[in-house]
Amino acid sequence: MTAVDTKRKGSWVYLRIILLATMIIYIIWCQPVFGADYGASDNGASKALAVHFEKNKALAERGDIKAQKYLAFCFLYGIGVPKDTNKAVHWYRKAAQQGDAEAQNQLGYMFFYGKTVTKDYKKAIRWYEKSAAQGDISAINMLGFMYFHGNGVAANGKKSLSFYKISAEKGDPEGQYYIGEMYHYGRGVPKDYKKAIYWYRKASVPRKLDTIFGAVLGQSQYVKAGQYELGLMYYFGQGLTTDYREAFGWFRKAAEQGYSSAQFRLGYMYANGQGVPQDYKQAVYWYRKAADQGNAVAQFNLGVMYDKGQGVPQDYKKAIYWWGKAAKQGYANAQYNLGNMYYKGQGVPQDYKQAVYWYRKAAGQGHAVAQLNLGVMYANGQGIPQDYVKAHMWLNLAAAQGDKNAIKNRDIVAAKMTPQQIAEAQRLASEWKPTKQP
Repeated sequence: MTAVDTKRKGSWVYLRIILLATMIIYIIWCQPVFGADYGASDNGASKALAVHFEKNKALAERGDIKAQKYLAFCFLYGIGVPKDTNKAVHWYRKAAQQGDAEAQNQLGYMFFYGKTVTKDYKKAIRWYEKSAAQGDISAINMLGFMYFHGNGVAANGKKSLSFYKISAEKGDPEGQYYIGEMYHYGRGVPKDYKKAIYWYRKASVPRKLDTIFGAVLGQSQYVKAGQYELGLMYYFGQGLTTDYREAFGWFRKAAEQGYSSAQFRLGYMYANGQGVPQDYKQAVYWYRKAADQGNAVAQFNLGVMYDKGQGVPQDYKKAIYWWGKAAKQGYANAQYNLGNMYYKGQGVPQDYKQAVYWYRKAAGQGHAVAQLNLGVMYANGQGIPQDYVKAHMWLNLAAAQGDKNAIKNRDIVAAKMTPQQIAEAQRLASEWKPTKQP
């Protein structure tokens, strides 16, 4: 479930920002205790912080939940004391055992991600269940996520859906988005485009940004994701009549909020005149927005624009730059294009060894033309020692995908081989499996 994994990774960044903001609020909140001299000097601030910490420690030891969470936070992030994960867990557990939902959720979070403690899905599930039982939306969504993926429990789509529905019905965009995604792609539940559209629409409604976090962070990533997925459904005609203009509108909503996949889609639609007049400059603009965020497909397409001189002056070096970024992320088309540039000497000095290097990476992922080119280079001994067995293997793999040039070249190579060599090449081809090649 790639989309889910990507958003969970994004959630970690999102939560880090929230935690940083929370740290600032803690300091501001503590100022009255520090007195007028707080901040006057590093020494004065340290003393005031130490006094405040000791006051909270005394309260925490008497069972004050707020003080226990404060101590846990200080130990977790090294505020006024050296970082100490064990002590952070100790104080969060003290608060959690008294039934504090926030502390229970924090313990679940720590054990799930394993960022500060040893990852333990079973412990994460236990604490999330306690927090969820008190209505904590974040914990409820995490239970949906863990039951979907089978983290610490047997994967169970229906149970995952049941948790997401609890949060969705309370208006939470994360739950609404994931229900939409499950129905859209038939993951854990039967595919149902109408239900997917219903929940995506729910998720895509912008929320009021009436808190300090909302003002700083903007709309939830799940609002943007819902808008993007609605755009896809209009674009591909899934449960709706294909409508490029409507798709463009939804993509634009998400793109203008920084959602890289939507930015890529806008670039693609401008490049191909889908729903809008063809405009290469706008295509480049949106491809660059997405490419700058690390979107590999946008990086590849931006490289194509520089290669062809569409919307920008033709520049092979910049094409290579962007293809290089995509290639390092394992994007096979970019790896293949780099192989071509080194083979032809466009934008770089001709270098058959580098051509082989990049063709091999793309070929290893099943790119048929890269397999053809790699096979030819083995046959001709270009950039690599001549090897008819490996040449036949790669040409055979490309031929199996219907490449007519590969079939022709394979037969030419086979005429130069012994029956034993051909048998070996066929064995290698039969045992080959595609692998990601970053």
